[in-house]
Amino acid sequence: MKKIAIILVFWVFFFSCSRDGSSSSAKMTNISKFQDVREAAVAGKFYPENKTALINDIERFFSQVPASKAKGMITGLIVPHAGYQFSGQVAAAGFKEIIGEEIDTVILVGNSHRERFDGISVYPEGAFMTPLGTVEIDSALATALTKSDPRIRPYKQAHVEEHSLEVELPFLQEALTGFKIVPILFGNSSEDDYKILADAIVKNIKGKNIIVVASSDLSHYPSYSDAVYSDNKVIKSILTGNPQNFKETIREIERKKLPNEVTCACGDTSIMTLMEVEKILGAKEIKLLSSANSGDVSGDKNRVVGYASIGFFAERRGDLLNKDEQRELLKIAKDAVELFVASGETKKIDVKEPMLNQRLGAFVTLREEGELRGCIGRFSPTDIPLYEVVQQMAISAATKDFRFKPVSKGELKSLSYEISVLSPLQRVANPGDIVLRRDGVKIVKGQNSGVFLPQVAIETGWNFNKFMAELCTQKAGLEPFCWKDKETELYTFTAQVFGK
Repeated sequence: MKKIAIILVFWVFFFSCSRDGSSSSAKMTNISKFQDVREAAVAGKFYPENKTALINDIERFFSQVPASKAKGMITGLIVPHAGYQFSGQVAAAGFKEIIGEEIDTVILVGNSHRERFDGISVYPEGAFMTPLGTVEIDSALATALTKSDPRIRPYKQAHVEEHSLEVELPFLQEALTGFKIVPILFGNSSEDDYKILADAIVKNIKGKNIIVVASSDLSHYPSYSDAVYSDNKVIKSILTGNPQNFKETIREIERKKLPNEVTCACGDTSIMTLMEVEKILGAKEIKLLSSANSGDVSGDKNRVVGYASIGFFAERRGDLLNKDEQRELLKIAKDAVELFVASGETKKIDVKEPMLNQRLGAFVTLREEGELRGCIGRFSPTDIPLYEVVQQMAISAATKDFRFKPVSKGELKSLSYEISVLSPLQRVANPGDIVLRRDGVKIVKGQNSGVFLPQVAIETGWNFNKFMAELCTQKAGLEPFCWKDKETELYTFTAQVFGK
């Protein structure tokens, strides 16, 4: 039994990909897909209600932002949320940093301006609407966050009229494609809630291509000169990367009691959340991208509001492979298949990049004109590095997937490649801990086992019960409800998925 179990864990699993799957979320999804749509509340007030006018404004803002000199990959942003006529240009300096980035989910964090409530509110499902279309909520991640701590809870009412997250969406819609959001608001009842949320975010974004956007303006209503003083001190404290420095700076400014200033930063706990996340994940650079205040735009310098865009940058997002590493693995997979199909040979390769030498599992998926052509993978290798796993699994997907004939030479030019790099398996005691679409699942009962990658749930649209039943029957050859049996072992993993 032990020998069999070892083989099951460490060797090849078939049919972990859906044969009739479709691609994941598009930039704007048809509203009819969602039962729960949060309508735009401030279109025509904070930004244009007309789609063409809105796009023109955003494109004009982007065109006036100079080329970035920041190093690394952007992992977080602080951006303002005032009316576009006042803060739009400053916000554009932040959002331009993510144009064209491959980001799966944006966690949007703000402080409630309309309602005071206890804890932290997550909008759990459905979509948010703007004049540019709907943006889907990452319900799997939203659910995982609410399970992390009792103070994080689904509370839709707080979001209905709130502007601070909504105004960021049109910029995101113009900058990104294929992304989802998790909208989060602080109820402003406890300053320490930021630590709770930061811990939950860090716990749940590993292996995912996610950025955190904190929505906040700076000084509110002091004179122009006092706003410059206050905003500069706050910005400098953020650039230290230490949330405690930021908090102490706020208190220091408040003790000065600057005339008419009611706050130094209306999204203080949102900013601290992002700073705490970035501190834990190890941001390498924090860069001021732009700053100004309403007096710079309107000319009225008696009562002003301050704005800043600040970016956080790292070598990679969380523990994910960066774009160069992804390209290298895709090349290895393609070269391996083409050489083997043409000559039956496997080329010995030597890759030096540390990330590609990790002992991680991977699946390689081949598609021909969008249709599955082969999919085979391996979990948790101890004997070979990731790049060799990809090389071997690419050849196996092309030649050993029992559902298909081996790939022929004539098909090589029409193949596309997708790689799923897998996190180590984690034993799950309770099926309720599995988060659909975030987690891949492996099931083991006796000598039977089966695996579904996380994207199977996305591509098929299956709910949790259907996903688990198909895993039992299709993959493990067991009864549909075997996942409920006490003797059944359940394991979860995450996957970084990329392809060309």
